[in-house]
Amino acid sequence: MKFIATDVLDNREKMTAMASAQLDKQGFAIDPYFYRSHVTYEAELEHIIFKSWLYAGHISQIAKNGDYFLFDIGEDSIIISRDNNGQIGAMHNICRHRGARVCEEPSGNRKAFICPYHGWAYGNDGHLKSAREMDQLEGFKCENYALKKVRFVVFQGMIFINCDPDAADFVAPLENISRQLGAYDLENAKIAERKTYRINANWKLVLENYLECYHCSSSHRQYAKLHTLEAPSEKVKPINQAMWARAEELTGVPGIADEYYGYYNDAAAFGACSYTSRYALYEGFKTGSRDGEPVAPLMGNMQGYDGGAGDFQMGPLTFMLNYPDHCVLYRFIPRSLTETDMELVWYVNGDAVEGTDYDAEKVAWLWHHTSLEDEYIIMRNSEGVNSRFFEPGPYHPEYESTLMEFISWYLKTLSSV
Repeated sequence: MKFIATDVLDNREKMTAMASAQLDKQGFAIDPYFYRSHVTYEAELEHIIFKSWLYAGHISQIAKNGDYFLFDIGEDSIIISRDNNGQIGAMHNICRHRGARVCEEPSGNRKAFICPYHGWAYGNDGHLKSAREMDQLEGFKCENYALKKVRFVVFQGMIFINCDPDAADFVAPLENISRQLGAYDLENAKIAERKTYRINANWKLVLENYLECYHCSSSHRQYAKLHTLEAPSEKVKPINQAMWARAEELTGVPGIADEYYGYYNDAAAFGACSYTSRYALYEGFKTGSRDGEPVAPLMGNMQGYDGGAGDFQMGPLTFMLNYPDHCVLYRFIPRSLTETDMELVWYVNGDAVEGTDYDAEKVAWLWHHTSLEDEYIIMRNSEGVNSRFFEPGPYHPEYESTLMEFISWYLKTLSSV
């Protein structure tokens, strides 16, 4: 954990004023205040993180009745479970008595969640089964004290949650990318590998790094050898056009290269981003691996390699990069003002057998290697922006355009709280 000095005079009025002033400086990186302010961090959790649709996990993680896993955000914890009747549910990991967490292990199988403090017992669907000796309290009824529910949707095997009970629908925005995403049959896919990188930096620095590829050629040499996204779009336009022309025929998926942009300010509703596009790999590379050669059987409905990769966004903090033979999901979750969990999930065909059809280490190599490089540069970035002498510079108009979209949305949200 990195410790930074706290401004004891910081307050909501200063935050909204800073955000409004920053909106007048469009095209420039944001003031270090937004990475250091504890007031801002609390406002981000309240008005952005807990009101957005976030990837929680995959249905394969709760395949059997009684299976559960925890999804931790900031200081909070959410239980995702499959109850005794096979129904999926999401609930806050907070006892309704005096707030102790009722579940500690990150995953497992339970018929019930028992609070370790005073023994209140909850079913794996969250209902309160018993509360020891509480019959002495007149009018007490167990049905009034179930674990608090969290809104969720399951889309193509992926579970998304939103802690805002009034959040807008997320399924309709996701349907705009369902054809392209459906090519990979994620509902029946297998998780080949999962890794969580705890980055000692503010969550925005970690997300901002993902949203731009200005750093790709200088910081990710292996990635840049394969992916045309590292170059200006005009320079690689012929390569992309050639890939788009052959994509449907070689993959067998109609419309796989169709684009849809609906993120941040252009999202259908707050925190309900959805986006997809397809870009080319350089000639001679089929997939995102160490040598560009396949590392697993083709995914879902994919019938071949077109030399392209599908780019997806689902909500403001969840992204996927999908190759014909495997998919890589990125999720960014704030854990404190100066800590962020960057989780990566690698998916392969559900019928693939580890050790025979794929080697998990080879599947994960490129993006594990790239993520370690990201950790290094994000930490250097964090050290610099936290300096009192840092003066924000201009964004690159193309490479950092998506980053600017995020910053605009972020500032508009904070300036209106």
